[in-house]
Amino acid sequence: MSPLSLLCCHVIQCITARLIKKHFGEKDVKAVLQRLDRLTEDETRTATAEILRVVHALVQNMNLIMGGIDGEQTRSACYLPSVEHSSL
Repeated sequence: MSPLSLLCCHVIQCITARLIKKHFGEKDVKAVLQRLDRLTEDETRTATAEILRVVHALVQNMNLIMGGIDGEQTRSACYLPSVEHSSL
């Protein structure tokens, strides 16, 4: 980004922050930002757990394949867990 673009972004953020604080109050803005941080952390934990679950399933499938099971049994034994999305 060019210095002018950075300056414009900074000015816009400052003006926006002032308007939000004026309209909602500083305490409300802090509370909203804290809640957003908590939700972001929760979403990160959820995504990490899902990734670990999928990787675990892939490792299990790889172990089945490497274990010498013939092709037909391997295809029916391989699985990936279904992905479920929760709404926050």
